[in-house]
Amino acid sequence: MIHLRERVSEIAEAAREPMHEWAVILAGGDGTRLQELSYKLSGHHRPKQFCAFYGGKSLLTHTRERLEPLFLQENTIFVLNGAHETHYWSELSDVRPSRQLVQPSNRGTAPAIALSVLEILQRDTDATIAFFPSDHHYAESSIFQRTVDRAVRLAKSYEDRVLIVGAPASYPEVEYGWIQPGPTLIEHASSPLQLVSRFWEKPSIETARALQRSGCLWNTFVTVGTTDAFLQLLAATVPEVIPAIGAGRSDSALDRIYSELEPGDFSKDVLSAAPERLLVLRDGPSGWTDFGSPQRAMNLLGMLTAS
Repeated sequence: MIHLRERVSEIAEAAREPMHEWAVILAGGDGTRLQELSYKLSGHHRPKQFCAFYGGKSLLTHTRERLEPLFLQENTIFVLNGAHETHYWSELSDVRPSRQLVQPSNRGTAPAIALSVLEILQRDTDATIAFFPSDHHYAESSIFQRTVDRAVRLAKSYEDRVLIVGAPASYPEVEYGWIQPGPTLIEHASSPLQLVSRFWEKPSIETARALQRSGCLWNTFVTVGTTDAFLQLLAATVPEVIPAIGAGRSDSALDRIYSELEPGDFSKDVLSAAPERLLVLRDGPSGWTDFGSPQRAMNLLGMLTAS
């Protein structure tokens, strides 16, 4: 434990290296649970990331703007679904094709992350990668940005661990993954870095209440690590995914690979399966939530309208 603490402390104050830091925005989901709400607001059954729920901008645009101060534009990649081209072609008209990673179909977040890691590895062997869903909201973006800045700096401390940003739980949500923190590596008033003792994926309401009482954190799905850390984590949990996707990089090869690939959920199949390979960084009071369910979306939109 002392050795781990010393390693992190040495890196904590290191300057960032923008040329080797990559942001990946995951925007390939189908958003089926929010299709009715999306239709009411946009007149189309479009995936939620392309819908303007508030502020006159889509969730994807809000995500882009939130990350712009943190990463170089040329190092920001968008993972998309070819079936959504009619929605993203105008939304991303200013984004070069080389920054659009288009999947033939949606096979879940595990293949999407694996494809991204392999693509970035080809471009930058020294890369640190941060993954961001495109359906999140932060009441205080500046606090979230400070957390991400810290996460990128700290993730470089470990080539064998992936860092997750965990949000303080304000109620016993049963549709989130929960992170049970372990020993603390770096003390911080509001944002300590800790090992992960256990990962709970969508617990029962009784378990969620107990997890909240014990100080467990919500999994925001914002994950940061080196390419090696992600490759090791994926190899240990979904060993078939990296070889399958790595076997072919042409469009025709990806079509075949994705047609044969089993869907995989990064939280359930990867994070839950290997807590010993994870670190958790507690987010500050950023007011994180997501548009994962109609009820949460309506609650959030009600608060935004009231404010």
